Amino acid sequence: HRQHFRNYVRKGPVDHTHTAHASQMAAMASTSLSARHGYAPTRVTARTGVKAASSASRVPVRVVAGESRIGKAPVLIPQSVTYTLADNLLKVKGPKGELEMQFPDTMIFVESDGALKLNKASESKKAREGHGLYRTLTNNMVVGVSTGFEKKLKLVGVGYKATMLPTGQLQLALGFAHPVILDIPAGLVCVCDSVTAVTISGYDKVEVGNFAAIIRSKRKPEPYKGKGVRYIDEVVLIKEGKRK
Repeated sequence: HRQHFRNYVRKGPVDHTHTAHASQMAAMASTSLSARHGYAPTRVTARTGVKAASSASRVPVRVVAGESRIGKAPVLIPQSVTYTLADNLLKVKGPKGELEMQFPDTMIFVESDGALKLNKASESKKAREGHGLYRTLTNNMVVGVSTGFEKKLKLVGVGYKATMLPTGQLQLALGFAHPVILDIPAGLVCVCDSVTAVTISGYDKVEVGNFAAIIRSKRKPEPYKGKGVRYIDEVVLIKEGKRK
């Protein structure tokens, strides 16, 4: 009543016809938006036309996700690769090596001529989330045992160099008071293309990436001169130093 009295003093009497018209227009707009977006009509106050805060009247709309573009693509099997499948245990063998992986019950393998396809066992959230993931893991297994994967690293810095020891270990000189010596994991091949270039190759993509990350972690590129170990295609952002 106090606010109404202030409006009366400042602007004169309130035009109730205008207020009712505004309330009616707000109700029509709310109903239109509710029908368009799938919500139930929200109560509108007759005095101000402002929506009342009522969460009980809202009805959420369930959106069904479409088929995964990655998951529905078949995995091509080269002639040099053989596989066995039993109880969702996939074993893949090729010229580079052999890999196996146990897949969950949410995935179903469908065999066709020269290809493997993964289908969802149900439309559950877990099945939809893992459809594209497990298709990618299957393709990585096939590519790994047939052609393999590799990671190239580069050493940037004065005196930085990489050498292979007679024991089969990788020795890195990275500016420390002592050399960094790393054991090569089983199934990987490490080659020093030059004193500042190292190539890691293998049939397991995860192992190749992990060992390359371990080498890089021994001396990460610093942001002012870029010294350190980096991937061959890595872009290091150089900061501007202090000016004298």
